[in-house]
Amino acid sequence: MRYFDKAWELMEEIQRTDPSLLTLKSMSILLSRIVKFQTYEDTLEAFERMKKNIFVGRKFGTDEFNVLLRAFCTQRQMKEARSVFNKMHPRFSPNTKTMNIFLLGFKESGDVTAVELFYHEMVQRGFKPNNVTYNIIIDAYCKKGCFGDGLRLLTEMEGVNCLPTIETITTLIHATGVARNIAKARELFEEIPMKNLRPDTGACNALLSSLVRCRDVESATSLMDEMEEKGIGHDNITYHTMFFGLMKSKNLDSVSELFDKMTKKNFVPKTRTVVMLMKFFCANRQPDLGLNLWGYMLERGHCPHGHALDLLATSLYSHGKVQEAFECSKQMLERERHVSEAVFQMLERFLL
Repeated sequence: MRYFDKAWELMEEIQRTDPSLLTLKSMSILLSRIVKFQTYEDTLEAFERMKKNIFVGRKFGTDEFNVLLRAFCTQRQMKEARSVFNKMHPRFSPNTKTMNIFLLGFKESGDVTAVELFYHEMVQRGFKPNNVTYNIIIDAYCKKGCFGDGLRLLTEMEGVNCLPTIETITTLIHATGVARNIAKARELFEEIPMKNLRPDTGACNALLSSLVRCRDVESATSLMDEMEEKGIGHDNITYHTMFFGLMKSKNLDSVSELFDKMTKKNFVPKTRTVVMLMKFFCANRQPDLGLNLWGYMLERGHCPHGHALDLLATSLYSHGKVQEAFECSKQMLERERHVSEAVFQMLERFLL
Protein backbone atom coordinates (compact mmCIF):
# COMPACT_ATOMS: atom_id res chain seq x y z
CA MET A 1 0.00 0.00 0.00
CA ARG A 2 3.15 2.18 -0.12
CA TYR A 3 2.87 3.10 3.57
CA PHE A 4 6.65 3.27 3.79
CA ASP A 5 6.69 5.21 7.07
CA LYS A 6 4.60 2.50 8.73
CA ALA A 7 6.88 -0.19 7.26
CA TRP A 8 9.92 1.52 8.79
CA GLU A 9 8.12 1.88 12.12
CA LEU A 10 7.32 -1.84 12.09
CA MET A 11 10.92 -2.80 11.34
CA GLU A 12 12.19 -0.52 14.13
CA GLU A 13 9.67 -2.08 16.53
CA ILE A 14 10.78 -5.60 15.59
CA GLN A 15 14.40 -4.51 16.01
CA ARG A 16 13.64 -3.50 19.60
CA THR A 17 11.45 -6.46 20.55
CA ASP A 18 12.77 -9.47 18.59
CA PRO A 19 15.59 -8.61 16.14
CA SER A 20 16.09 -12.29 15.19
CA LEU A 21 12.87 -12.02 13.13
CA LEU A 22 14.55 -9.55 10.76
CA THR A 23 15.97 -11.51 7.84
CA LEU A 24 17.27 -10.97 4.33
CA LYS A 25 13.68 -11.56 3.17
CA SER A 26 12.50 -8.60 5.31
CA MET A 27 15.19 -6.45 3.70
CA SER A 28 14.29 -7.68 0.21
CA ILE A 29 10.55 -6.92 0.60
CA LEU A 30 11.10 -3.30 1.62
CA LEU A 31 13.96 -2.54 -0.78
CA SER A 32 12.16 -3.96 -3.81
CA ARG A 33 9.12 -1.72 -3.17
CA ILE A 34 11.30 1.34 -2.57
CA VAL A 35 13.09 0.66 -5.89
CA LYS A 36 9.73 0.44 -7.66
CA PHE A 37 8.05 3.51 -6.19
CA GLN A 38 10.84 5.81 -5.01
CA THR A 39 14.11 7.18 -6.37
CA TYR A 40 17.54 5.65 -6.81
CA GLU A 41 18.88 7.88 -4.01
CA ASP A 42 15.99 6.84 -1.71
CA THR A 43 16.94 3.19 -2.21
CA LEU A 44 20.60 3.73 -1.33
CA GLU A 45 19.58 5.76 1.73
CA ALA A 46 17.22 2.95 2.78
CA PHE A 47 20.04 0.41 2.48
CA GLU A 48 22.32 2.52 4.70
CA ARG A 49 19.47 3.15 7.15
CA MET A 50 18.92 -0.60 7.45
CA LYS A 51 22.58 -1.12 8.14
CA LYS A 52 22.72 1.61 10.78
CA ASN A 53 19.32 1.42 12.53
CA ILE A 54 17.57 -1.87 11.72
CA PHE A 55 20.10 -4.68 11.38
CA VAL A 56 22.15 -3.38 14.29
CA GLY A 57 25.25 -5.42 15.06
CA ARG A 58 25.04 -7.33 11.78
CA LYS A 59 28.02 -7.07 9.48
CA PHE A 60 26.79 -6.25 5.99
CA GLY A 61 28.52 -8.41 3.41
CA THR A 62 27.96 -10.06 0.05
CA ASP A 63 24.50 -11.46 0.91
CA GLU A 64 23.12 -8.03 1.83
CA PHE A 65 24.78 -6.48 -1.25
CA ASN A 66 23.11 -9.15 -3.42
CA VAL A 67 19.69 -8.30 -1.93
CA LEU A 68 20.19 -4.64 -2.92
CA LEU A 69 21.25 -5.55 -6.46
CA ARG A 70 18.39 -8.03 -6.81
CA ALA A 71 15.90 -5.28 -5.88
CA PHE A 72 17.06 -3.22 -8.89
CA CYS A 73 17.38 -6.21 -11.25
CA THR A 74 13.91 -7.55 -10.38
CA GLN A 75 12.47 -4.18 -11.43
CA ARG A 76 14.61 -4.33 -14.60
CA GLN A 77 16.47 -1.17 -13.61
CA MET A 78 19.75 -2.45 -14.99
CA LYS A 79 21.51 0.92 -15.37
CA GLU A 80 20.85 1.64 -11.71
CA ALA A 81 22.01 -1.86 -10.74
CA ARG A 82 25.25 -1.27 -12.68
CA SER A 83 25.74 2.06 -10.96
CA VAL A 84 25.27 0.47 -7.51
CA PHE A 85 27.72 -2.29 -8.41
CA ASN A 86 30.40 0.13 -9.62
CA LYS A 87 29.93 2.39 -6.62
CA MET A 88 29.77 -0.23 -3.88
CA HIS A 89 31.57 -3.40 -4.96
CA PRO A 90 34.89 -2.35 -3.32
CA ARG A 91 33.06 -2.44 0.06
CA PHE A 92 31.76 -5.97 -0.54
CA SER A 93 33.08 -9.10 -2.22
CA PRO A 94 30.89 -10.00 -5.21
CA ASN A 95 30.49 -13.71 -5.89
CA THR A 96 29.05 -15.88 -8.66
CA LYS A 97 25.56 -15.35 -7.22
CA THR A 98 26.05 -11.58 -7.67
CA MET A 99 26.86 -12.13 -11.35
CA ASN A 100 23.89 -14.48 -11.78
CA ILE A 101 21.55 -11.81 -10.35
CA PHE A 102 22.77 -9.42 -13.06
CA LEU A 103 22.41 -12.06 -15.77
CA LEU A 104 18.86 -12.79 -14.63
CA GLY A 105 18.05 -9.09 -14.73
CA PHE A 106 19.32 -8.74 -18.31
CA LYS A 107 17.45 -11.91 -19.31
CA GLU A 108 14.16 -10.65 -17.83
CA SER A 109 14.70 -7.39 -19.73
CA GLY A 110 14.79 -9.46 -22.93
CA ASP A 111 18.27 -8.23 -23.88
CA VAL A 112 20.20 -11.28 -25.13
CA THR A 113 23.15 -9.13 -26.28
CA ALA A 114 23.50 -7.68 -22.78
CA VAL A 115 23.34 -11.22 -21.34
CA GLU A 116 26.19 -12.34 -23.64
CA LEU A 117 28.32 -9.25 -22.92
CA PHE A 118 27.87 -9.57 -19.18
CA TYR A 119 28.68 -13.28 -19.31
CA HIS A 120 32.02 -12.51 -20.97
CA GLU A 121 32.66 -9.74 -18.44
CA MET A 122 31.89 -12.18 -15.65
CA VAL A 123 34.46 -14.68 -16.97
CA GLN A 124 37.05 -11.91 -17.44
CA ARG A 125 36.54 -10.85 -13.81
CA GLY A 126 37.51 -14.37 -12.80
CA PHE A 127 34.11 -15.71 -11.78
CA LYS A 128 33.44 -19.34 -12.64
CA PRO A 129 30.01 -19.92 -14.23
CA ASN A 130 27.86 -22.56 -12.52
CA ASN A 131 24.77 -24.43 -13.73
CA VAL A 132 22.55 -21.49 -12.63
CA THR A 133 24.60 -19.22 -14.92
CA TYR A 134 24.21 -21.55 -17.88
CA ASN A 135 20.50 -22.09 -17.19
CA ILE A 136 19.86 -18.33 -17.29
CA ILE A 137 21.72 -17.89 -20.59
CA ILE A 138 20.09 -20.96 -22.19
CA ASP A 139 16.66 -19.65 -21.15
CA ALA A 140 17.51 -16.23 -22.61
CA TYR A 141 18.46 -17.85 -25.95
CA CYS A 142 15.35 -20.05 -26.00
CA LYS A 143 13.00 -17.15 -25.23
CA LYS A 144 14.41 -15.33 -28.27
CA GLY A 145 14.04 -18.40 -30.48
CA CYS A 146 17.80 -19.06 -30.64
CA PHE A 147 17.38 -22.76 -29.94
CA GLY A 148 20.67 -23.71 -31.67
CA ASP A 149 22.62 -21.41 -29.36
CA GLY A 150 20.94 -23.03 -26.37
CA LEU A 151 22.03 -26.51 -27.52
CA ARG A 152 25.56 -25.23 -28.16
CA LEU A 153 25.71 -23.91 -24.62
CA LEU A 154 24.49 -27.27 -23.25
CA THR A 155 27.44 -28.97 -25.00
CA GLU A 156 29.82 -26.31 -23.65
CA MET A 157 28.38 -26.75 -20.17
CA GLU A 158 28.99 -30.51 -20.20
CA GLY A 159 32.46 -29.94 -21.69
CA VAL A 160 33.59 -27.97 -18.62
CA ASN A 161 32.07 -30.60 -16.29
CA CYS A 162 29.24 -28.30 -15.19
CA LEU A 163 26.40 -30.82 -15.09
CA PRO A 164 23.02 -29.70 -16.45
CA THR A 165 20.00 -29.79 -14.15
CA ILE A 166 16.49 -30.98 -14.96
CA GLU A 167 15.58 -27.27 -15.40
CA THR A 168 18.21 -26.99 -18.17
CA ILE A 169 16.72 -29.87 -20.14
CA THR A 170 13.14 -28.71 -19.48
CA THR A 171 13.93 -25.28 -20.94
CA LEU A 172 15.38 -26.85 -24.09
CA ILE A 173 12.47 -29.30 -24.52
CA HIS A 174 10.04 -26.40 -24.27
CA ALA A 175 12.04 -24.43 -26.86
CA THR A 176 12.00 -27.37 -29.29
CA GLY A 177 8.23 -27.50 -28.92
CA VAL A 178 7.94 -23.83 -29.81
CA ALA A 179 10.15 -24.56 -32.86
CA ARG A 180 7.90 -27.60 -33.59
CA ASN A 181 10.94 -29.89 -33.64
CA ILE A 182 9.25 -32.83 -31.93
CA ALA A 183 12.03 -35.29 -32.79
CA LYS A 184 14.58 -33.22 -30.87
CA ALA A 185 12.15 -32.72 -27.98
CA ARG A 186 11.74 -36.50 -27.65
CA GLU A 187 15.49 -37.03 -27.93
CA LEU A 188 16.21 -34.54 -25.13
CA PHE A 189 13.52 -36.10 -22.95
CA GLU A 190 14.81 -39.63 -23.49
CA GLU A 191 18.38 -38.52 -22.63
CA ILE A 192 17.32 -37.31 -19.14
CA PRO A 193 18.12 -40.64 -17.38
CA MET A 194 21.47 -40.83 -19.24
CA LYS A 195 22.45 -37.56 -17.55
CA ASN A 196 21.70 -39.08 -14.12
CA LEU A 197 18.56 -36.97 -13.80
CA ARG A 198 14.96 -37.94 -13.13
CA PRO A 199 12.13 -36.48 -15.20
CA ASP A 200 9.73 -34.40 -13.12
CA THR A 201 6.34 -32.81 -13.78
CA GLY A 202 7.97 -29.75 -15.40
CA ALA A 203 9.97 -31.82 -17.91
CA CYS A 204 6.93 -33.95 -18.78
CA ASN A 205 4.81 -30.82 -19.20
CA ALA A 206 7.39 -29.38 -21.61
CA LEU A 207 7.23 -32.52 -23.79
CA LEU A 208 3.43 -32.63 -23.44
CA SER A 209 3.23 -29.04 -24.68
CA SER A 210 5.52 -29.90 -27.62
CA LEU A 211 3.31 -32.84 -28.59
CA VAL A 212 0.15 -30.74 -28.35
CA ARG A 213 1.69 -27.98 -30.48
CA CYS A 214 2.37 -30.61 -33.16
CA ARG A 215 -1.23 -31.90 -32.76
CA ASP A 216 -0.03 -35.34 -31.65
CA VAL A 217 -2.78 -35.67 -29.03
CA GLU A 218 -2.54 -39.47 -28.96
CA SER A 219 1.13 -39.37 -27.85
CA ALA A 220 0.31 -36.62 -25.36
CA THR A 221 -2.41 -38.83 -23.82
CA SER A 222 0.07 -41.73 -23.61
CA LEU A 223 2.57 -39.44 -21.87
CA MET A 224 -0.03 -38.49 -19.26
CA ASP A 225 -0.64 -42.18 -18.58
CA GLU A 226 3.10 -42.81 -18.38
CA MET A 227 3.46 -39.98 -15.84
CA GLU A 228 0.84 -41.67 -13.68
CA GLU A 229 2.55 -45.06 -13.94
CA LYS A 230 5.88 -43.56 -12.84
CA GLY A 231 4.36 -41.61 -9.96
CA ILE A 232 4.97 -38.20 -11.58
CA GLY A 233 2.14 -35.94 -10.51
CA HIS A 234 -0.16 -34.00 -12.84
CA ASP A 235 -0.41 -30.28 -12.06
CA ASN A 236 -2.58 -27.51 -13.48
CA ILE A 237 -0.26 -27.00 -16.47
CA THR A 238 -0.55 -30.72 -17.33
CA TYR A 239 -4.34 -30.60 -17.33
CA HIS A 240 -4.61 -27.21 -19.04
CA THR A 241 -2.25 -28.27 -21.84
CA MET A 242 -4.04 -31.59 -22.35
CA PHE A 243 -7.53 -30.03 -22.30
CA PHE A 244 -6.33 -27.44 -24.82
CA GLY A 245 -5.00 -30.16 -27.15
CA LEU A 246 -8.19 -32.21 -26.94
CA MET A 247 -10.34 -29.14 -27.56
CA LYS A 248 -8.28 -28.27 -30.65
CA SER A 249 -9.02 -31.75 -31.97
CA LYS A 250 -12.72 -31.04 -31.24
CA ASN A 251 -13.04 -34.26 -29.27
CA LEU A 252 -15.84 -33.64 -26.75
CA ASP A 253 -15.85 -37.23 -25.46
CA SER A 254 -12.11 -37.12 -24.70
CA VAL A 255 -12.47 -33.78 -22.90
CA SER A 256 -15.33 -35.21 -20.80
CA GLU A 257 -13.29 -38.35 -20.07
CA LEU A 258 -10.27 -36.34 -18.88
CA PHE A 259 -12.57 -34.12 -16.82
CA ASP A 260 -13.96 -37.24 -15.10
CA LYS A 261 -10.44 -38.52 -14.37
CA MET A 262 -9.47 -35.15 -12.92
CA THR A 263 -12.52 -34.96 -10.66
CA LYS A 264 -11.98 -38.52 -9.40
CA LYS A 265 -8.55 -37.39 -8.20
CA ASN A 266 -10.16 -34.37 -6.49
CA PHE A 267 -7.84 -32.08 -8.46
CA VAL A 268 -8.99 -28.44 -8.44
CA PRO A 269 -8.03 -26.60 -11.67
CA LYS A 270 -7.03 -22.94 -11.71
CA THR A 271 -9.22 -20.13 -13.01
CA ARG A 272 -8.02 -20.05 -16.63
CA THR A 273 -8.59 -23.81 -16.98
CA VAL A 274 -12.08 -23.53 -15.45
CA VAL A 275 -13.03 -20.70 -17.83
CA MET A 276 -11.59 -22.58 -20.83
CA LEU A 277 -13.55 -25.73 -19.93
CA MET A 278 -16.74 -23.78 -19.31
CA LYS A 279 -16.41 -22.02 -22.66
CA PHE A 280 -15.87 -25.34 -24.45
CA PHE A 281 -18.81 -27.10 -22.77
CA CYS A 282 -21.17 -24.20 -23.43
CA ALA A 283 -19.99 -23.67 -27.03
CA ASN A 284 -20.69 -27.37 -27.67
CA ARG A 285 -24.23 -27.02 -26.29
CA GLN A 286 -23.47 -29.10 -23.20
CA PRO A 287 -24.69 -26.88 -20.34
CA ASP A 288 -25.10 -29.96 -18.09
CA LEU A 289 -21.33 -30.55 -18.25
CA GLY A 290 -20.82 -26.88 -17.41
CA LEU A 291 -23.20 -27.28 -14.48
CA ASN A 292 -21.21 -30.32 -13.29
CA LEU A 293 -18.00 -28.25 -13.39
CA TRP A 294 -19.69 -25.42 -11.48
CA GLY A 295 -20.95 -27.79 -8.79
CA TYR A 296 -17.57 -29.54 -8.54
CA MET A 297 -15.76 -26.25 -7.89
CA LEU A 298 -18.29 -25.14 -5.26
CA GLU A 299 -18.10 -28.51 -3.44
CA ARG A 300 -14.38 -27.98 -3.04
CA GLY A 301 -14.78 -24.49 -1.64
CA HIS A 302 -13.87 -22.58 -4.80
CA CYS A 303 -16.16 -19.96 -6.32
CA PRO A 304 -15.52 -19.88 -10.11
CA HIS A 305 -14.60 -16.67 -11.89
CA GLY A 306 -17.41 -14.32 -12.93
CA HIS A 307 -16.69 -14.99 -16.62
CA ALA A 308 -17.41 -18.69 -16.01
CA LEU A 309 -20.83 -17.73 -14.62
CA ASP A 310 -21.53 -15.48 -17.63
CA LEU A 311 -20.83 -18.38 -20.00
CA LEU A 312 -22.79 -20.94 -17.98
CA ALA A 313 -25.81 -18.74 -17.23
CA THR A 314 -26.11 -17.71 -20.90
CA SER A 315 -25.93 -21.34 -22.04
CA LEU A 316 -28.45 -22.51 -19.43
CA TYR A 317 -30.79 -19.64 -20.34
CA SER A 318 -30.65 -20.49 -24.06
CA HIS A 319 -31.56 -24.12 -23.22
CA GLY A 320 -34.55 -23.04 -21.14
CA LYS A 321 -32.86 -23.87 -17.84
CA VAL A 322 -33.41 -20.48 -16.23
CA GLN A 323 -34.00 -21.88 -12.74
CA GLU A 324 -30.52 -23.46 -12.80
CA ALA A 325 -29.02 -20.18 -14.05
CA PHE A 326 -30.78 -18.38 -11.19
CA GLU A 327 -29.42 -20.88 -8.62
CA CYS A 328 -25.84 -20.47 -9.90
CA SER A 329 -26.15 -16.67 -9.74
CA LYS A 330 -27.55 -16.90 -6.22
CA GLN A 331 -24.63 -19.14 -5.17
CA MET A 332 -22.26 -16.50 -6.52
CA LEU A 333 -23.95 -13.77 -4.45
CA GLU A 334 -23.97 -15.96 -1.33
CA ARG A 335 -20.18 -16.07 -1.63
CA GLU A 336 -20.09 -12.26 -1.71
CA ARG A 337 -19.13 -12.10 -5.39
CA HIS A 338 -20.76 -9.84 -7.96
CA VAL A 339 -22.97 -11.10 -10.77
CA SER A 340 -22.37 -9.27 -14.05
CA GLU A 341 -24.95 -6.79 -15.28
CA ALA A 342 -25.61 -8.88 -18.40
CA VAL A 343 -26.53 -11.98 -16.35
CA PHE A 344 -28.60 -9.92 -13.91
CA GLN A 345 -30.61 -8.28 -16.71
CA MET A 346 -31.12 -11.62 -18.46
CA LEU A 347 -32.52 -13.20 -15.29
CA GLU A 348 -34.50 -10.09 -14.43
CA ARG A 349 -36.30 -10.16 -17.80
CA PHE A 350 -37.36 -13.78 -17.28
CA LEU A 351 -38.33 -13.43 -13.62
CA LEU A 352 -40.41 -10.32 -14.20
